[in-house]
Amino acid sequence: MLALLEILTTIAAGTFAGAAIYINVAEHPARMALDTAAAARQWAPSYARATLMQAPLAVAGLLTGAGAWLAGGGTGWLLAGLLLGAVVPFTLIVIMPTNRRLLDPSRDLASSETRDLLGRWAKLHAVRGVLAFAAFVLSVSLLPT
Repeated sequence: MLALLEILTTIAAGTFAGAAIYINVAEHPARMALDTAAAARQWAPSYARATLMQAPLAVAGLLTGAGAWLAGGGTGWLLAGLLLGAVVPFTLIVIMPTNRRLLDPSRDLASSETRDLLGRWAKLHAVRGVLAFAAFVLSVSLLPT
């Protein structure tokens, strides 16, 4: 059971990190090459769909990392799970206010403020990628050779 929990933690962290890094390295810069209104219109459904993948991965990684620790895998697995799980409160507390402002139906999508919010969102989202990548690197380092 321990080996399965370790593998699942590593997969969750790696998948989350890969998706988050892809968003910051490829998707968001491509989006920002559009005019501001088009970028904001593209961001909204992209954000909604990414949430359906990333939230379950973060929770799964937290639970499997904690499970691996409880099963005797060591505190490193708990730390990996906590690093990945930390993206949830970070998103809810730090990123969500920006998301709400971007999703406000009364927002002028073509405004410079909207462009600034999209730029702020990318910086905040990058933190999620760093947390997930750290969880992945730690998980890989803990796997038996």
